[in-house]
Amino acid sequence: MALQMFDKERTLQMRQKLIGQSCRLFFSHEPLKIVKARGQYLYDENGTQYLDCISNVQHVGHCHPSITKAATAQMELLNANSRFLHDNIVQYAERLANTLPQKLCVFYFVNSGSEANDLALRLARQYTQNKDVVVLNHAYHGHLTSLIDISPYKFWKLEGQKEWVHVAPLPDTYRGLYREGHPNPGQAYADTVKNLIDEVQNRGRKISCFFVESLPSVGGHIILPPGYFPKVAEYIRAAGGVFVADEIQTGFGRVGSHFWAFQLQGEDFCPDIVTMGKPMGNGHPLACVVTTKEIAGTFTANGVEYFNTFGGNPVSCAIGLAVLDVIEKEDLRANAVRVGSQLKKLLKQLQAKHTIIGDVGVGLFLGFELVKDRVALTPATEEAGLLKERHICLSTDGPWANVIKFKPPMCFSMEDAERVTEQIGFILQEIEDMVSKKKS
Repeated sequence: MALQMFDKERTLQMRQKLIGQSCRLFFSHEPLKIVKARGQYLYDENGTQYLDCISNVQHVGHCHPSITKAATAQMELLNANSRFLHDNIVQYAERLANTLPQKLCVFYFVNSGSEANDLALRLARQYTQNKDVVVLNHAYHGHLTSLIDISPYKFWKLEGQKEWVHVAPLPDTYRGLYREGHPNPGQAYADTVKNLIDEVQNRGRKISCFFVESLPSVGGHIILPPGYFPKVAEYIRAAGGVFVADEIQTGFGRVGSHFWAFQLQGEDFCPDIVTMGKPMGNGHPLACVVTTKEIAGTFTANGVEYFNTFGGNPVSCAIGLAVLDVIEKEDLRANAVRVGSQLKKLLKQLQAKHTIIGDVGVGLFLGFELVKDRVALTPATEEAGLLKERHICLSTDGPWANVIKFKPPMCFSMEDAERVTEQIGFILQEIEDMVSKKKS
C-alpha cells in the first residue's frame, strides 16, 4: 500500500500531537516539508528546490544511486544478526583500516555516533581503570546519559558538571584565551590541559581519557591550532589516560586534505581511540569505534561479552563499502579542497565588504562568525538568524549561535558556492541597511 501524503498543515499538526516537542524541527518558525532529495538539493511538497548546506550525514549526496543499489541488492539477499559470520563486516573493517594509522586496527560496529562515543568511554575506562574525563568547553558528544555528562554544551543546561568531568578551555584562536597573534597557541592551549590534569591529580583523582572532537562543531566550527593534539596526548598519556578523537562530524574526507580531521594535527599524530558515525552510511544508521590491540585486549579480558545486534549487519556494511567507493571514484576529497577553497575565498571577499563577518573556517567543514564589532567581537546572534532564507538551508552553531555553518553533501559544486555566497551577500547588505536606518 502506498504511503499517504498529507498537506503540510496536517503533517505539522500531527507531528505536534504525536512527536515529542523537544524533537525540534529545522526552521521551526516556518518548517520546511521536504519530500524529495537528490545530490545537494532538497525539494518541498510544491517542488521548490533548496540548496542543502547542512546535511553532512548525506555525505556523498542525497539518494546516491550507488548507495541505493548496494543497499537494495544486499537487503534482497540477506540482513541478519551481526553474530553470524559474513564477508561484508570484515571487508569493510579492512577498507577502513587502510585509511587509518596502522595501530588503529580493531573495530566495533554500532548504529549511531552516540552509541560509538559511549563505547569509546567504556573502552577508555576499562583500559586505564580510571573514571575521570577531560573535555573541551562547549563540547557535544551525544545524547546518551553517559555523553550528556561529558558534554558541557548540554550539561550546563541540565544537572551541571559531575565531579569526574574536567573542562578545558576551547582552543579558539579567534576569540579565546590565546589568539592569532600568540607565538605558539597550540602549546599554550595544551598547557591549560596540563594545568587541569595537575589540579585533578592533586585532588587524588585519576584520568581515563581526553575526549575531543577533531574539529569542535557545536563549539563553533573551531580550527584547532597546530601542535595542540600531540602535546595534549603527551600530557594525557603521562597521566595514565588515553586520547579519544571524535570524528563523527568530521571524518571521511570532509576536510579534503586528509581522510580524518585529526590528521590535520600532523601525519605522526595518532589517537588511541577514534569514533566515527554520521557520514558513514550516507543516511543509513551506521557508526564505529576503532582502537588498538592493547585497548581492545583489556576490553575482551574483562570476561563480559560485547555484542551489538544490528551493528555491522550485512546491509549496513554493504552501504558503508559503497560510500567508500563513491568517495574514491568521484574524488570527493579533492572536490572538498577545490570547492572549500573557493567557498572560503568568496566568504573572505564578503568579509572585506561587510564588517559583520568576523572569521571564516576551512574546507567543507566551514563556518563564518558574525560579530557586531571586530574589536570587541560582540556576537551578532540575531543577525545570524536572518540568514536562514532564500531557498538555502543554513544553520547556526557556536556558544552564541552566531556561527553560520557549512556542512553540505560532499558533491557541493563551484556553482553552489557561487550561489550561496551571492545570496549571503544580498542578505548581509539588507541587514546593514536595516541597522543604518535604525541609527538614523
